[in-house]
Amino acid sequence: MLNYGEILNGTITEIQPSGIRKFFDIASTMQDVISLGVGEPDFETPWKIRNAAIRSLEEGKTYYSSNRGLSELRDEISRYMLRKYSLSYDPKSEILVTVGGSEAIDAAVRSVVNSGDEVIIPQPSYVCYVPIVMMAGGVPVIIENKAEDDFKLKAEHLKAKITDKTKAIVLPYPSNPTGAIMEKEDYEQIEELVKGTNIILISDEIYSELTFNGKRHVSPASVGSLKERTIVINGFSKAFSMTGWRLGYTCGPKEIIGQITKLHQYSIMCAPTTSQYAAISALRDCDYDVDCMMEEYDMRRRLMVNGFNEIGLACREPQGAFYAFPCIKSTGMSSGEFCEKLLEAKKVAIVPGTAFGDSGEGYVRASYCYGTEHIKTAISRIGEFLNEI
Repeated sequence: MLNYGEILNGTITEIQPSGIRKFFDIASTMQDVISLGVGEPDFETPWKIRNAAIRSLEEGKTYYSSNRGLSELRDEISRYMLRKYSLSYDPKSEILVTVGGSEAIDAAVRSVVNSGDEVIIPQPSYVCYVPIVMMAGGVPVIIENKAEDDFKLKAEHLKAKITDKTKAIVLPYPSNPTGAIMEKEDYEQIEELVKGTNIILISDEIYSELTFNGKRHVSPASVGSLKERTIVINGFSKAFSMTGWRLGYTCGPKEIIGQITKLHQYSIMCAPTTSQYAAISALRDCDYDVDCMMEEYDMRRRLMVNGFNEIGLACREPQGAFYAFPCIKSTGMSSGEFCEKLLEAKKVAIVPGTAFGDSGEGYVRASYCYGTEHIKTAISRIGEFLNEI
């Protein structure tokens, strides 16, 4: 009988499955569950985007694109980055179209990380960064962001973690799960720390269109001298409600994008052609649609945050993304225990904060990618649960 423990890659076997998916596999076996768990827009992809995809199919445009992506799409991404974030990228050499932002993150890490290199990762943060660094042979170095700092990455905390082995810093803002954002002055302080080093910034900006209270997303690449060391990751899933289309992109210095393109070339070849034609329309034609979705998210955001505070779970106001991160320390339960008991007692599914790192203990993540009645029902049931315990 084969000994799979000796056959399988040891690094992969040590990595734990996603805490998000593991929890919702349990919820999926139950009936009548109200979920605030999945970070997926409940809006349908706008018709302009769908029609562009349909038209490309009708015209028989079902061939491979170039490895880097359709030239028309890269041109449109270049124009979009300039008008939205004042960033200029050459579509021929500084932009690559990927299969979602996830592929872009993986390829970005693998393009710069050698065995033993350290990668600084602020937490609580999205679940993929630590496993991807480990799979690339790197060493994750965790910074625990604090609620009292609005879960921002503070320069003084970053400084304490930088060593001669530091290769890269992950900047996951706007943040999943906390809703934190970084502003220009925050990045200016980081700029001072990394001057004179070869440290690369990997900036996951998938929620860049989702900021509130008059705040505008700031990319670190737009601050001072940081552009030459920043790999920008973005995509279409969140802002344009295109999760299933699996399309993202990365922008950065041509020297880095060239190496990422080689990884993409040999592992993927190219992103789906139909999705690429759809994305051209998304960037060119759908500002109004995004604005409408944003207005709805903002209303849901205020409804959810107020609801949590009213039932006794202290909840800071998220400035970006579409998640609330209420504190459940007052219950005396761990995050995992709270979510499991809530699911069992009231059939409400939310995500333990520890799914996003140990520093998420004492918190839970709830998504407001759901309709208002759905949110109201979930908050009401959570309130009943709190009263009963």
